[in-house]
Amino acid sequence: MASVNDADTGKLIQMTAEELKKLDVIRPPEWASFVKTGTHKERPPEQEDWWYVRTASILRKIYLGNAGVERLRKVYGGRKNLGHQPEHKRKASGAIIRKALQQLEAAGLVEKDVQKGKGKTRGRKISPKGQSLLNSVAKKIK
Repeated sequence: MASVNDADTGKLIQMTAEELKKLDVIRPPEWASFVKTGTHKERPPEQEDWWYVRTASILRKIYLGNAGVERLRKVYGGRKNLGHQPEHKRKASGAIIRKALQQLEAAGLVEKDVQKGKGKTRGRKISPKGQSLLNSVAKKIK
């Protein structure tokens, strides 16, 4: 049986983005066409369906291991060009990641990972529905 780890990452994200377009819950917000994906970027994304690609990528990252907004901000961050000064690492936009996670949660693809006994949230984890979606896409690729 093919798994997410066996499939080509680029193809998996593109095909998952196509599957996410079919869901009514996942839609880019009104402000998505104007924003940069982080302070390290100079321009907004040029792809028209970048929201679905980023959401599919977030879903894959959560499949590989539980993650919260801050960890995903580090993952999607980059180097800020400061002119003559040395470049520094900057985090990605938290609003984009937070909204994408909320939409994935509303679609039932991810769920909050609550620590037993304490009631604290440790980020998000993949739900069985999200796991089956990614496994079916990986199977199509293989």
